[in-house]
Amino acid sequence: MIIDTHSQLWTKEALETLPKEMAASYRKAFKDLRIPTIEDTIKDMDEAGVDKAVIVAIDAETTYKYKVSNELIADTVKLYPDRLIGFASVDPHKGFVAIEELKKAVTELGLRGLKLIPHLIEMNSNDRAIYPLYELAQELGIPVLLHTGTQFHTGTKLKYCRPIDLDEVAVDFPDLKIIAAHFGFPWYWETIAVAQRNPNVFFNIAGWAPKHIPKDVISYINGPLKTKALLGSDYPLLSRVRIMKEIDELDLKDGVRELLCIENPKRVLGIK
Repeated sequence: MIIDTHSQLWTKEALETLPKEMAASYRKAFKDLRIPTIEDTIKDMDEAGVDKAVIVAIDAETTYKYKVSNELIADTVKLYPDRLIGFASVDPHKGFVAIEELKKAVTELGLRGLKLIPHLIEMNSNDRAIYPLYELAQELGIPVLLHTGTQFHTGTKLKYCRPIDLDEVAVDFPDLKIIAAHFGFPWYWETIAVAQRNPNVFFNIAGWAPKHIPKDVISYINGPLKTKALLGSDYPLLSRVRIMKEIDELDLKDGVRELLCIENPKRVLGIK
């Protein structure tokens, strides 16, 4: 059971509030980018041999008026419940409202994780305003997926996306599963250090063509962090077909591909 732990819902309905300058920056960075239907998503999974994929909501409503709602994610998952896993997103600026939205997303809508994008909500991941959400996620037993490292949103700031900030969160919430998306490039040594010292911290390779992943990161995936690395695509920014092909071309040790693509994602997502 190959599991993609990080992909986007980029249907027309999901992109209704995406700021135009952000859309333009994506097109500049990813030349062949298009708007796929949900059927295109499933087809890409089938062709890549990927059994399940996480799709994420986005809530940066306070700062950018950008929102891919939890309800839309839940409705999309219902179309392919055996293939898709939904992650909620809430805007920490909304305080108590955000807490109630997360409760509803998990207990009523059936979503199974929380996605936060620090540079869009303009908060560092260790901002105390987010702590009530971490506490609730820990109580609910859901993982939190946070963007770390560089990004291509015009006008946003990288200072919010340092992986080192996750160390404080991991220490303060030891039972909370934390996923550092995109392995924090260019600060991947921070990601490696934080993941190596905290049992509850993981990282994914989403948004990267595997052949371009730094050799030092591959070395740790092959070695001391082989149980901490997760498959991720960031589809449609990259196709899963390309990612799986290039993973097979990496010089991975025996059993590491299975950990990266199957066993580690199952463990983090609670899939038996």
